[in-house]
Amino acid sequence: MTAALRRAQASDGPVMGAILQGWIEDTPWMPVLHSLADTQAFCAHLVEAEECWVAEADEQVQGFLARKNGWITALYLRPDARGRGLGTGLLTRAQEGAAELQPRCFQENLAAQRFYEAAGFRAEERTDGAGNAERLPDIRYVWRQERREMS
Repeated sequence: MTAALRRAQASDGPVMGAILQGWIEDTPWMPVLHSLADTQAFCAHLVEAEECWVAEADEQVQGFLARKNGWITALYLRPDARGRGLGTGLLTRAQEGAAELQPRCFQENLAAQRFYEAAGFRAEERTDGAGNAERLPDIRYVWRQERREMS
């Protein structure tokens, strides 16, 4: 699937929220804490407050990434867009110009762990989940830009 990456716009908030809420509702171990409307409002806020990118194909947003102050705060794709390089494209875009990036993922999310580790992220911290709204154990990953020696 060939996708164009572009900065998210306010009008993308509803579809970004639908992608995120869909993932939450389709994930058996994930508690559903918010309504679709709340999640869409959250994503509209992300677009305003953070650097957000969307992957668009077939005239539809297929996924999105949000980044702020060296943290990847969200990275979600539609189910049929997964495994097609769109997440890697979004992640590569986030890495451009960044010295370091840190995402968190839940310990139950084995696919996210494989994804980040394949992209060169290292697990630096595991928590019991006390610090997140879902109260699920998570992992903090870190990626650092390789320094190139001048010759």
